[in-house]
Amino acid sequence: MRRLLRHPVRLVPFGFLVTILVGTGLLMLPWATSEYRHTPFLTALFTATSAVSVTGMTVVDTPNYWNEFGLVMITVLTQVGGLGIVTGATLVILVVARRLGLRSRLLVQAETAEFGIGDVRRLLLRIAGLALACEAVITAILTARLWIAYDYPFDRALGNSVFHAVQAFNNGGFALYTDNLVAFSTDAWVTLPLAAGTIVGGLGFPALFEAVREWRQPTRWSIATKLTVWGSLVLLVVGFLGLLSIEWTNARTLGIYSWPDKLLVAFAQNAFIRTGGFNVVDVTRLEDESYPLVIALMFIGGGSASTAGGIKVTTFFLLAFVMWAELRGEPDVTVGQRRVATASQRQAITVALLSVALVVCGTVLLVFLTEGVRYYAALFEVTSAFTTTGLSVGVAASLPENGQLALIVLMFVGRIGPLTLGSAIALNTRRRLYRYPEEQPIVG
Repeated sequence: MRRLLRHPVRLVPFGFLVTILVGTGLLMLPWATSEYRHTPFLTALFTATSAVSVTGMTVVDTPNYWNEFGLVMITVLTQVGGLGIVTGATLVILVVARRLGLRSRLLVQAETAEFGIGDVRRLLLRIAGLALACEAVITAILTARLWIAYDYPFDRALGNSVFHAVQAFNNGGFALYTDNLVAFSTDAWVTLPLAAGTIVGGLGFPALFEAVREWRQPTRWSIATKLTVWGSLVLLVVGFLGLLSIEWTNARTLGIYSWPDKLLVAFAQNAFIRTGGFNVVDVTRLEDESYPLVIALMFIGGGSASTAGGIKVTTFFLLAFVMWAELRGEPDVTVGQRRVATASQRQAITVALLSVALVVCGTVLLVFLTEGVRYYAALFEVTSAFTTTGLSVGVAASLPENGQLALIVLMFVGRIGPLTLGSAIALNTRRRLYRYPEEQPIVG
């Protein structure tokens, strides 16, 4: 334990692992299921990992398998997982800042804005306050809607609303309906608040705080905030238009709706794709052309230090600027009027390539372990698990035990991997007193 505390970055995966094991034990209790039966260890472990990693992927029918106690445990684990990764990211950034030299510390403080080196308690309280406020607003809207329009008893409407509000803001994706949110696909009072919660939770608190504080002068935003906010907006538009155009005439998804409902359903589903995990259309009935778009959006994910997963919007668009500068023959990579540090470019490339390697290896392993699983279905499930999205084409529930274990590992690694890797790279940065002669090998 002393050795662990000497390296605070290691506390993040250790804390998540302990939470998952505790959650597994609680979900194995007989009074956590609707029939008061003993839950198999692997089922409880999969559900706890999915909740703590805010994935939302399931191997059982959530509303019918778990009773009130089990659903409360899933809600608590999701909240702990969502706020845990955000506060963990906050503390890791502060640790990294303190371990770096003065010049690097000032750069870190400039780029992370609200993540100052000073008042940690105030920052964590702001994060928790914002999360609870957003969840309270979503809960109020959903409770009123379910109580008035759907004749739910008030206590049931409130319970369902709290559950889905926590899942939305934390990008969880668990739902209390067997068809997820398909039954509410055309109800804007249900889908839009949940979509808004997913978007806000997926932006990341550093970018969100700075964007709100400097909303009148976006040109003064840091590079991270610019890439996160404008990049998220671009992905929302591209995903919405892509999904709408491909699925417009698909009678199994958007084709059955009027054009206003098509716009609503396409927008909500697109908002949930990037790690939200809810679905308002049957994902298994999408057109084949939609799957590459969905997989790409899941892989990119949300903002840094957010409840979302993926390689992060900042990483993706930073690599786009790197390629653009290289194609133009520019000596530096610039975003706005700022030059991007070489170390940040290398970190983005490392995170992206390692993520690609993990998804490819996971897909091959899943195909190898499971008979009859098509490659695109395995790729979809692996990407969804690694990016903590939670969407499924029905493969996860039918996997054998070794296949479910593979998804469990991917969910855990996908949740804590990019943060741990990025901080480890930053803390391992050292300067040599000498440099070798330069050589330029042929590329391509």
